[in-house]
Amino acid sequence: MTMSLRSTALEPGPEDYRGHGVDRVMHAFRRSLPVYGLVYLTFLIILFFSLLLPNTFPTALNFRVLASGKAVLAILALAVTVPMAAGKIDVSIGYAVGLWHIVVLVLQTQFGVPMPLAIVIVLAGGVLVGIVNGLLVELAQVDAFVATLGTGTLLYAFSLLLTGGAQIVDTKGAIPSLFWKIASTDILGLPGPFLFVVALAVVMWIVFDYLPVGRYLYACGANPRAAELNGIPRRRYVLASFIVSGTLPAIAGVFLASRLQVGQANVSLDYLLPALVAAFLGSTTIRPGRVNPWGTVVGIVILAVGISGIEQFGAQFWVEPLFNGLTLVIAITIASWAGRRRVTALERHQGATPAPPGALPADGPDNGPTASVPAPAEEGPRR
Repeated sequence: MTMSLRSTALEPGPEDYRGHGVDRVMHAFRRSLPVYGLVYLTFLIILFFSLLLPNTFPTALNFRVLASGKAVLAILALAVTVPMAAGKIDVSIGYAVGLWHIVVLVLQTQFGVPMPLAIVIVLAGGVLVGIVNGLLVELAQVDAFVATLGTGTLLYAFSLLLTGGAQIVDTKGAIPSLFWKIASTDILGLPGPFLFVVALAVVMWIVFDYLPVGRYLYACGANPRAAELNGIPRRRYVLASFIVSGTLPAIAGVFLASRLQVGQANVSLDYLLPALVAAFLGSTTIRPGRVNPWGTVVGIVILAVGISGIEQFGAQFWVEPLFNGLTLVIAITIASWAGRRRVTALERHQGATPAPPGALPADGPDNGPTASVPAPAEEGPRR
């Protein structure tokens, strides 16, 4: 005997295919708006700036600048997506990329460490930071925001210590030219960092949508207690999510150092807020109500093209942080509204088909054998 579950997801039903021609297309479009509305908005923004700036915006040069320049931000946004799927948030990523792009330069310029070993040390440091964050959150039971803000501040302090408030520059030519090519090498005519972001998004998409690991992470984020009762080692998966979110900023730090060719501690704050904005925006599209890799990529694209178009109009320097802040507020508002809407729809659906406690409805010809779950007895003082 099995339990009958009814989904409240936006699955097509027979009524979705009634009508013909334009009416059918418009019905399908309206139904897809809650899921792909942000994707449509992205195409509209691209079209808008392409029409207004035909000589500068829709060009191969502008694409290369955005694809290469926003790769670090995309890696950080995908990094923060992983613990967010498990119901946690990691705000140390911005400070981490600031530290690791300095460390990989300092190791080579001041200590003479070979480039491959310097990169390995940076990656190991990223793993260590992820482990510390995970242990603070899961073993010490510190709030994830507070814990990662604390470790991020420590990382920023180390960045200031290493730089002394100045820039790290390779004045002696100690760093090989191969390191500078990491962020500028093209593969199949496309920037290498851009291809890395695409590959990372594909891997995360496969993990989140097609492997048990992704389902377990979502289960940990949706209902930690239920995940544990179903035998999911929640602490292990949360710790693993923080290790991922600690390692990816180290990789981003290598790309950033190769692109900037200098190390400076104040770059940390330039990446933290946009990465969070992209992740929150991603939770409102593709799979509304939950963070997902392709949604995060859409969030990065809309930030990149929006800011690029505004800057090409000659906007002031303060417009970018204003744009990021407003987008973050809007994204959180939409995500909260979508979450409340899903809960309300689920409650309405459950209330429309009540079942008496302990009742076993007769087997239907279409649904097969079903069984209702007895309602828990109300607890109260015994008389």
